[in-house]
Amino acid sequence: MVPTTTCRVCRGTVTEFMDFGRQPLSDAFREPDDTGEEFFYRLAVGACPDCQMVQLMEEVPRERMFHEGYPYYSSGSTVMRAHFEATAEKLLAEHLTGPDPFVVELGCNDGVMLETVSRAGVRHLGMEPSGAVSEVARSKGVRVRNAFFEKETALRVREEDGPADVVYAANTFCHIPYVDSVLEGIGELLAPDGVFVFEDPYFGDVSAKASFDQFYDEHFFLFTATSVRNMARRFGLDLVDVERLPTHGGELRYTLAKEGARTPSQAVSAILAEEEERDLTSPEALRSFGDRVRGNCESLTKELRSLRDQGKRVVGYGATAKSATVLNFCGIDAELLEFVCDTTPAKQGRLTPGSGVRVLGHEAFTASYPDYALLLAWNHAEEIMAKEVGFREAGGRWIQYVPDVRIE
Repeated sequence: MVPTTTCRVCRGTVTEFMDFGRQPLSDAFREPDDTGEEFFYRLAVGACPDCQMVQLMEEVPRERMFHEGYPYYSSGSTVMRAHFEATAEKLLAEHLTGPDPFVVELGCNDGVMLETVSRAGVRHLGMEPSGAVSEVARSKGVRVRNAFFEKETALRVREEDGPADVVYAANTFCHIPYVDSVLEGIGELLAPDGVFVFEDPYFGDVSAKASFDQFYDEHFFLFTATSVRNMARRFGLDLVDVERLPTHGGELRYTLAKEGARTPSQAVSAILAEEEERDLTSPEALRSFGDRVRGNCESLTKELRSLRDQGKRVVGYGATAKSATVLNFCGIDAELLEFVCDTTPAKQGRLTPGSGVRVLGHEAFTASYPDYALLLAWNHAEEIMAKEVGFREAGGRWIQYVPDVRIE
């Protein structure tokens, strides 16, 4: 019998379509001498036929994922820094134009977006439960509250700061299973003509590219415009605009407003029609997705084993959260990868979650170039390849697995 669970949005029945097996916390990089028991959970994905929301079958407690030692910093990528600066300028120009505008960001991380807002002299508040990254935000002059955002928090913010013209979230809203409390809170916090703007990985792109590593503990939901509209309307909100983004391998930026406050743009009707034609969450489409994922996994491990048997040096590039799914689902460990290089100091000297591959600094990559590099940070491929000209010149080749396995 196919496993089912209750939809976190509409309380319908979610039917499982992909099981990635036992997975570790994607950002739990362990010390080599850590002999404690590693936390694992079952990573499985389902879809609700009623509201069409794609979601995880099991929830990982939020305190296990977002805490004092959370190692991801949004400012780590030049491309992403430029993206968030442009996003801040867009919000300032389009939505924060009143006499005393106020913006709240959910999951502000190290303040990369709100830094620009702060410099513009606009009232703001970042909500960030992870202590270390929030301290970096404060050092930039960003006002931060260390808390998870939910209805109770929203009511406190409104009481202290007044209504928000914009609530913004980037790669955060999809992390939150308890959408009822969050959207109720946003409804309370928003000004009558305010907007909730959020951007997250788009299941339409995940499906097209078979980018299965977008499924991991932190990504509880994979949104589409259809599922977001269905979800929003349950909480007195409506989808009024969408924008395609190239970030993180393909995202959508959604704009929600209170029902009746704004007229939905033509972009909304266009993407809803496109999704209806693609029938993204039909049983046939989901089965096809699963078959492609399993095929990619088999091809990747076969290629890596062949290179190992030929005596080639292969390393991983980018100790991303997404890489936990790839390494563990495909059974890629220290026998197939010499190490994974990453520029994040908090990850260096540790082991990749579950798979136990050493994480070394970028200098380990450049000091003695390997024969091949598995591009785990594939969503930053253009930026990385432009930087790693020396690797190419030394005869190095990249291994990619999205949308298919290939060597470049």
